[in-house]
Amino acid sequence: MIVVYHQNNLVTKVISVHNELIIFDLHSSIAEVLMVLAHQFPEKPIVWCHQLLEDSLNIDGIATLFHHDKMMLSYRVSPTSFLGTGIGFVEESPFIKVNKKCTYPTWLMSSEVGVIHASALKLIGGTIKADSNFDYFLNSVSKVGMILGLLCYSEPQLLLKNAPNSISPKANLFILFRFVKQHYKKRWIVLLFLNLLIFEKRFPIFPFLYSLFFKNRKKTVLNLDAISVQSTLTVVDKKTIDVIIPTIGRKKYLHAVLQDLAQQTHLPVNVIIVEQNSLPDSVSELDFLTNQTWPFNVKHTFTHQAGACNARNLALSQIESEWVFLNDDDNRFDEKLLETFLNKIQQFGASVITTAYLQQNEPQRYSITNQSGIFGSGNSFVKASCLSTVSFDMALEFGYGEDIDFGMQLRNSGFDIIYFPEIRILHLKAPMGGFRIKVKQLWDTEKMPPKPSPTIMYVFLKHYTEQQLLCYKLVSFFKLLKKESVLNYLVFLNQFEKKWNLSHYWANKL
Repeated sequence: MIVVYHQNNLVTKVISVHNELIIFDLHSSIAEVLMVLAHQFPEKPIVWCHQLLEDSLNIDGIATLFHHDKMMLSYRVSPTSFLGTGIGFVEESPFIKVNKKCTYPTWLMSSEVGVIHASALKLIGGTIKADSNFDYFLNSVSKVGMILGLLCYSEPQLLLKNAPNSISPKANLFILFRFVKQHYKKRWIVLLFLNLLIFEKRFPIFPFLYSLFFKNRKKTVLNLDAISVQSTLTVVDKKTIDVIIPTIGRKKYLHAVLQDLAQQTHLPVNVIIVEQNSLPDSVSELDFLTNQTWPFNVKHTFTHQAGACNARNLALSQIESEWVFLNDDDNRFDEKLLETFLNKIQQFGASVITTAYLQQNEPQRYSITNQSGIFGSGNSFVKASCLSTVSFDMALEFGYGEDIDFGMQLRNSGFDIIYFPEIRILHLKAPMGGFRIKVKQLWDTEKMPPKPSPTIMYVFLKHYTEQQLLCYKLVSFFKLLKKESVLNYLVFLNQFEKKWNLSHYWANKL
């Protein structure tokens, strides 16, 4: 391990983990020194730390925290990131509103403290200018790298104790616009300009024009497969798996799912089925659960209360195994699904994973193992110990957004969601069962339908920044405006505001 200490945009000293001083160029930028060190020590993790935080650096804990080579960890004591709140105007992902109290997936890096393996820095940093602004360089490396499979985190345990909030600089609008131009599609600098103009009454024409002189880095072609991954964490002990399946009116499809589970090379311990039928006098139609023999224990719950959130919560309360497979009643998969899953989580030290989830004949677009911005309640695996404070939010029952919310609860509990493209589940998208009923929502009596759905608004208010919500509002406005006549603009604008305010009102009620 190599540790680089810096202050006032210059490196102050470089030492090995054994406190041996390493010679460096006093006149080089911090980023340039890191790149030289990456070539000089290609098998070492490289740590950076602000000189004022030297006594707080958790040097002994880094080996545990940095548990494989395809990672990048950082931490900024200040509650705001280097790029500030304005970055929320251009990115809707869950990686912007960082929970500073736990390990949290984000590409928002800081010059205060961090670590990256030399092999990753060489590959990614080699395609990026070693900027004199160290924070800009780090955020560029992580933003480019995260898309390519570099796993990036805010990690508070890098420091043993807190430090002053004023150590790191904050980007101005010129830097923010430059960053957006270099790391997003061109339209986002226009949207950033409009967001600042409409919602903050600012007119950043010069930062906008300044950004046009920079080339985009989003098209960087890199392959990080040369960086081997073998986590030093132990995330698997008993190798036991429970499967949960909510079902309603899909007897034939559920039977096929159970047959796929019965053929697994690594069998589950329990398959927990929650069958729903809201008709008062109804009884279970799943006769094959008892008149057939299955190579696992079947836990069957029948309920008259319909709703996927309730059904999944009922199933989660019955878990006994070390791992949970959140399955659906119209999935199909091969016999090595569970075996492959166990191999991958041990390789990456992951606690939550999601899979490729394609419909019949749908091409697979994403082929890189990376940090997922989504969570699927029908195609994910979660370590049972992660679920102690997590459940499906009943406020979202019969609406939209329960998967997003569940994933955000996991992230805010310190558990990242890793996407593995080689683990595939086929989603048949079976037709709905015959006894599903239309649920009346609280806002159905409104003369004008709220937009977006109040459940989506609820999720935004709960988990995203104010700037992300406002950006969503502006993008929604332009999408809907395309369908309207120019002559109808004022009427459309008035109705759009009313629908938005209605959604906000009902989201708060939820």
